[in-house]
Amino acid sequence: HLTTDDTIDPSGEDRMARALSSKEGERFVNVWDLARYYTNAFLEDWRQLNLEEPYVRPRATDHVRDQILAIEQLLASGAAYETDMGVYFSVPAFDGYGKLSGNEAALSLRSAVREVVVDDQKRDPRDFALWKKDPHHLMQWHSPWGWGFPGWHIECSVMAQCYLGAEIDLHTGGEDLIFPHHECEIAQAELLTGKPFSRHWVHTRFLQVEGHKMSKRLGNFLRVRDVLGDNPPLEKRLALRLALIAGHYGKPFNYTRSTLRDSLRHVKRFREAADRASQPASRMPPGPDLLHGPLRRQYGLALRAMTNDLNTPAAIAAAIRGTKIIFEAGSGMSAASGQSAAAFLRDINELLGIVGPVPLNLHLSATAGVPYGSINLSVGGNSPDRESISVRDRNLAAIIEPLIAKRQQARARRDYAAADALRDEILAHNVELRDTPEGTTWKPVTTL
Repeated sequence: HLTTDDTIDPSGEDRMARALSSKEGERFVNVWDLARYYTNAFLEDWRQLNLEEPYVRPRATDHVRDQILAIEQLLASGAAYETDMGVYFSVPAFDGYGKLSGNEAALSLRSAVREVVVDDQKRDPRDFALWKKDPHHLMQWHSPWGWGFPGWHIECSVMAQCYLGAEIDLHTGGEDLIFPHHECEIAQAELLTGKPFSRHWVHTRFLQVEGHKMSKRLGNFLRVRDVLGDNPPLEKRLALRLALIAGHYGKPFNYTRSTLRDSLRHVKRFREAADRASQPASRMPPGPDLLHGPLRRQYGLALRAMTNDLNTPAAIAAAIRGTKIIFEAGSGMSAASGQSAAAFLRDINELLGIVGPVPLNLHLSATAGVPYGSINLSVGGNSPDRESISVRDRNLAAIIEPLIAKRQQARARRDYAAADALRDEILAHNVELRDTPEGTTWKPVTTL
C-alpha cells in the first residue's frame, strides 16, 4: 500500500519501503523480513485478545498469479485498459459505482478522489490501477504488462473469490474503507462474476483515546502490548477485550483508562462467579436448581443482542446481570444451581470471550441435564465422555497433589523461591490453583 491509499488511485511512497528505511527498519535485511516481523507481532496481539483462529490467513503476495488472471479477464471484457504506466479499471464501465458510499454522481466522485496518480493516458480521473508498471519497485512481479505490482484494490476481490466464492454474506472493514476501497472491490468483483459481491457490510467507526482520534502525532497511539505489558495475566487480557467491545461497532467509541479499570472489575467478577459455580458437587448442598430459568433468560437476551447487528453493549449487560444472579445465590448455591451457573458462564464465554476458561465440574452426575444446547465440554479440542474425564482427573491428581504437598513444605520453611517454582510447575499442567484458609485446592480448566 502507498502513503495516499485513502485516494481512489494512491500514489506516494510505498509504506513498506518507508518502514524499511526508518530507524526501526534498520534491523531488517529486506522487506520480507520486515513483513514477517510485523505479521508475527500481529498474531501475538491476536492471541492476547482471546480471538478465535480463522480457517485461513491468505496473503496477497501468495495470490499475485490469481490477480494477474483477474486483470486479464477484466481487460478482455473491456472493463479495463492498459497505458504506458499500468493497467486501469474503467469506472464508467460499472454502472453501480458509488452505491455503497452514496457517491454516485460523477461530479462528486471526481471531487472525492482528490489527489490521483499522474497519468495523462488515464481516460477518467476516477479510474484506478489494477497493475502498476515499475521494474524498480521494492516488491515486484513479472506480468504480461511487464515488471510491477498489483493495485491495492484487486487483491481483496481476488482473495475473497478464492476462499469464499463469487458471493459472500458479510464483508467488514473500517469506516475509512467505504470509499474508495470497498467501492472498487464491488466494481471489480461484480464485473468479474456477474453476481452481487457481498450481501451485508459492517464498517467499524474510528477508535478514540481519551476523547481524541488515535494518532502517532498526538502521542496517543496505543498498541495491545502497550496496554497489557509483558506477560499480562489472563484477567487483564480479558479486560482489554471487554473494553474494546463495550461499544457498538457502528458508533464512535472512546477508550479511556477508566474504561479498562471498569472492564477489569467486571472480568474479576466473572472469574469469581466461575470459581463459585465450579465447586465440586460434593461441596455444594443438595437442592433444586433455582438459577436455570433466570440465567437462561439472560443468555437468551445476550444471544438475541448479538444477532441484532452485533449489539455487544446489550449482550455484555445481560452477561453482567447473569453474574449478579449467581452472586445473589450466595455460598449456599445447590449443586444443580452450580451446574446451571457454570453452563451460563461457559456459554457467555463462547459468545463474547470475556469470561476466560470456566473450570469443568468433573463431579457432576453423568445423567445430569444440560441447560443450554451450545455448551462445549471439550478439553483441548476433544469431547471425551464422562468416564475418560474421570480417568484423566485421577491421573492428574497423582501429579498435582504431590507437587502441592512439596509447595506447602517450601512455604513452611519460608523458601518462597522454591514455592513459586513449584506453583509454576503446577500451573503448567493447565490447572487452577487456589490458596484458602482451609488449604490449597486445584481444578482442571478448559483452555482458551
